[in-house]
Amino acid sequence: MFRTALRNVSAHKARLLMTVLAVMLGVAFVSGTLVFTNSLSGALQNQSAKGFDHVDVAVTAQWKEAEGDKVGEYPELTRELVDDSAAVPGAARAIGTVQGFTAIAGKDGKLIGDGFQSQGGNYWGDDDPRYPLTDGRAPKGEGEILIDSETAKRAGYEVGDTVRMSVDGPVLEPVITGIFTTDDGNVAAGGSLTLFDTASAQKLFGKPGTFDEIAVQAKAGVSDTELRAQLEKALPSDVVETMTGTELADDQAEAIAASMSGLKQGLLVFAGISLFVGTFIIANTFTMLVAQRTRELALMRAVGASRRQVTRSVLIEAFVVGAVAAVAGLVAGVGIGAGLRSLMGALDAPMPDGPLVISSGTVGSAFAVGILVTMLAAWLPGRRAAKIPPVAAMSALHAQATTKSLVLRNTLGALFSAAGVAVVLAATTMDGSDGQAPMGLGAVLLIIGVFILTPLLSRPLIAAAGPVLRVFGVSGKLARQNSVRNPRRTAATASALMIGLTLITGMTVMAGSLQKSIDKMAASAIEADYMVSMANGHPLSPDVEKRLKGAGDVTATSPMRNADARIDGETEYLTGVNGATFGDLTDFPVVQGSFEIGGTRVVVDEDVAKSYGWKAGSAFTVAYGDGEKQKLTVSGVYEANELMRGIMIDTATLDPHESEPSDMMVMVKTADGTSDAVKDSLEKALGSNPAIRVQDKQDLSNEVAKMFTLILNMVYGLLAMAVIVAVIGVINTLAMSVFERSQEIGMLRAIGLDRKGIKRMVRLESLVISLFGGVLGLGLGVFFGWAAGELVGARMATYELVLPWQRMGIFLLLAAVVGVLAALWPARRAARLNMLQAIKAE
Repeated sequence: MFRTALRNVSAHKARLLMTVLAVMLGVAFVSGTLVFTNSLSGALQNQSAKGFDHVDVAVTAQWKEAEGDKVGEYPELTRELVDDSAAVPGAARAIGTVQGFTAIAGKDGKLIGDGFQSQGGNYWGDDDPRYPLTDGRAPKGEGEILIDSETAKRAGYEVGDTVRMSVDGPVLEPVITGIFTTDDGNVAAGGSLTLFDTASAQKLFGKPGTFDEIAVQAKAGVSDTELRAQLEKALPSDVVETMTGTELADDQAEAIAASMSGLKQGLLVFAGISLFVGTFIIANTFTMLVAQRTRELALMRAVGASRRQVTRSVLIEAFVVGAVAAVAGLVAGVGIGAGLRSLMGALDAPMPDGPLVISSGTVGSAFAVGILVTMLAAWLPGRRAAKIPPVAAMSALHAQATTKSLVLRNTLGALFSAAGVAVVLAATTMDGSDGQAPMGLGAVLLIIGVFILTPLLSRPLIAAAGPVLRVFGVSGKLARQNSVRNPRRTAATASALMIGLTLITGMTVMAGSLQKSIDKMAASAIEADYMVSMANGHPLSPDVEKRLKGAGDVTATSPMRNADARIDGETEYLTGVNGATFGDLTDFPVVQGSFEIGGTRVVVDEDVAKSYGWKAGSAFTVAYGDGEKQKLTVSGVYEANELMRGIMIDTATLDPHESEPSDMMVMVKTADGTSDAVKDSLEKALGSNPAIRVQDKQDLSNEVAKMFTLILNMVYGLLAMAVIVAVIGVINTLAMSVFERSQEIGMLRAIGLDRKGIKRMVRLESLVISLFGGVLGLGLGVFFGWAAGELVGARMATYELVLPWQRMGIFLLLAAVVGVLAALWPARRAARLNMLQAIKAE
């Protein structure tokens, strides 16, 4: 039986090639994902570990939890603590570090690097071992800086150049006094690092006289654990906590691995979808191969082979196919991993240098996935063939599925589908986070149910295409009959395409609906003409609003200033706004009272009011960050949205309790509304700062649209693998179907159907099957998009379902193109059959 199985593989190489290709693509996706993420994670971890070479023990402030009326805070790390750390017997040196955001512009005036990776810090003294200088000297005063060598290379800066930069809004123009090298991971990832002298960094980052961390180096012969013990004795335990450089490196490695986990899992989900689609192809292929060898298997049973031996012979074939596909997929996956690394560099998202990591786990996963998926998909056809009595197989009495088996299949499919729909509908009534898991379960049940029911659904849906197919005469009529002749085979072929289009359609419906909802939200809640913010989302200096007020066209401004506070023993976040102008800049629906902000009068959203049992006129006591208390009155309760929510208080009331006020955003209204000229004047008033964004509502909408478009394009690209696998499935099914119907095709040629008619018949059959899968995919995708939208709508009042008819039409056209392209080779092969040889074929 083993030799027979190997001979069957050798005899059917061409038929199994498509199956090998389908499995190989899925394995390549899995192994490529693992190679890429392992290589990226390893490179980042190595880069991160180098950053701790000059840190044997790190001293950080210990977080003090909120208690009573006091908000949580970090105690200050003062210069005295740095000196105390340097004075312990085992310390060679102690460096106080300061960190913050610093945006630096290139010579073209544009921000260098990603805003979220543009960092600033301090250079310790005249010779900081963390940042070896390659040129120049240490900075002195606010007018001098150092920049990293990678940024200098990208921007073309040299020592002595003047640069434009910003820390929290206002433009600075310091001189570069030196260039340094660094192992900082942000710089390796395409960001920038700018260094000031310590006093200037403390002042600019709003940390006068204090540090974010103290890095302590040990003397020769002193271990990091010994140094840590000495520091713990010398420093107040209620103020600081210590970690060794090794622990920091390990924690950083874990954090990097955790951050890469999400990317890895996301990519593997799409790889799993491709493999799931490939499973249908494998099962279809082996079902057809076994059907073609029915008499051969029956003869083997007649001469003594057992059912287990027959099933085992099919599984051996599957094992060989899976092993070949796994090897090819692993090789292709290594190429994909290397290609993704190069692609990141080409997209200006460079990654640290490091080797391509091909772990034993990656190799094991490739073989496990390739072999197991193939054998599992082939098990059912093999088992089904083994159960056929030899006499029945020889006389082909088994050819048609029994009524009992069809009734059982349809009943099972109906139960799965009903359960799936019920669970999805139940999930839509739940809270957003609570309904996610049930909705996922319901979606899986419904897809399984529809797949089981697809043979039943194929007849009426394909019959609906009958009037159109009649236009093509005999070829169209034969194509329709061939499409429904073997409903199970048609179902398996169409289902592969159905799954890909279901996911693509569902994501498109969700993205379009969310985009429309956010546009509606911005239009309904924001009356301001412009919103001003930092490019990386960091706080703005209050000076930004002062400069905007001085611009000629500006009629009203208001900051949005966040602050921690304590209310009834709970931490709450207050939003400071200009009470006199905020009502003119926004338009929130008021549920109770009036939208009046000023003095001790505040407004709160419905959720906050409900949680504290407040209503218009309610009074409560707030404890500010500085420990001072004040009684406030709720003047009104408003309906919040995703853009703005919470407790809104006048800045004149809040600011006296804030040591360093900062704004997350400044809203601006102008006399002439929005125009390019007005926008230019606002940007000029801010010094044409590359770190600050001046956006109108359309800009906000475009930014959201850009994000959704990017995500959708990524999903389309990843799901393209599943669509390619589905195309292979259609080609495979048609090719084997043509081989199976060789005698029939020969008879059609003999009685007058020409080669063009044969080609047209096969192409139309492929087109019908593909469109059938496309229609099912679109239907399920719209349903899942609607259901997911119901979850979002529970938390977003402006959410409304938007059906992207144009894109859905494109998706259906894509299914048709898939059908036409997939039929090219099988149709050509069918037309070239010799009619006499085909008629004589067994």
